[in-house]
Amino acid sequence: MTFHGSLVAIITPFRHGKVDEKALGDLIEWQIANGTDGVVPCGTTGESATLTHEEHKRVIEFTIEAVKRRVPVLAGTGSNSTDTAIEFTRHARAAGADAALLISPYYNKPTQEGLYRHHKAIAEAVDIPQILYNIPGRTAVNMAPATVARLAQCPNIVGIKEGAGSLQQVSEIVQACGDRFTVLSGDDALTLPMMAVGAKGVITVTANVAPADMSAMVDAWEAGNTAKAKALHFKLYPLFQALFLETNPIPVKQALALMGRAAADVRLPLCLMSQENLDKLTRVVKDYGLI
Repeated sequence: MTFHGSLVAIITPFRHGKVDEKALGDLIEWQIANGTDGVVPCGTTGESATLTHEEHKRVIEFTIEAVKRRVPVLAGTGSNSTDTAIEFTRHARAAGADAALLISPYYNKPTQEGLYRHHKAIAEAVDIPQILYNIPGRTAVNMAPATVARLAQCPNIVGIKEGAGSLQQVSEIVQACGDRFTVLSGDDALTLPMMAVGAKGVITVTANVAPADMSAMVDAWEAGNTAKAKALHFKLYPLFQALFLETNPIPVKQALALMGRAAADVRLPLCLMSQENLDKLTRVVKDYGLI
């Protein structure tokens, strides 16, 4: 199975402190109806850091049940403990996920060799397609292109969500790893330029609120319609900026609340947006025609 296009890093809706499965199911239906190419539960946007292990597993199971094999499900199964990541990845495979998305260990600050051994251990322990996730702004460590190339030798490590914000790094990964390995953007605003150097799509926050346009932008580029892709990039650009006014997923949950699709609730240590930023976000969401 290949993973490409616009894959939504879906929020985990909460209501009164509990996961709101009704809202999650509705969001999944809306995503698929609007052309989203894959669903990614329990990533950063899904607040995996503050889900209990039971909630984490339930959200992945629920997502797989709700998607009903219409699009791939890439389950977020990473952890800064290799054993926990293996446990989550085994669970995702048993539940029927199509792939696992594995963030680099955060806080521990492993060396490049440590990163290699962490991901290699998970790849060897669980027979499921695995996608690396490099986001040094969250993890405090950058996975070097040379490390990615080493890991690409593992048969079931099939791609990377690259979120370092460097087109130079993307170019080096594409060049080092070749066609067998899929690069996906981990930064919505860089999706189009990343595709220009060989990325195959994006795991996106913005698709939570504008799924059809994110999907259309990626599809336009893949179809060779660069003018349409560029026009959609600039149309979406105010959303790319507004959805990161504060730490993700605070703004995207507020936007979905404004749209009446889910509550804005986040879990501590995240908290609701400042009024000033909420006013800015509301203006952008309104101008875009989402409310």
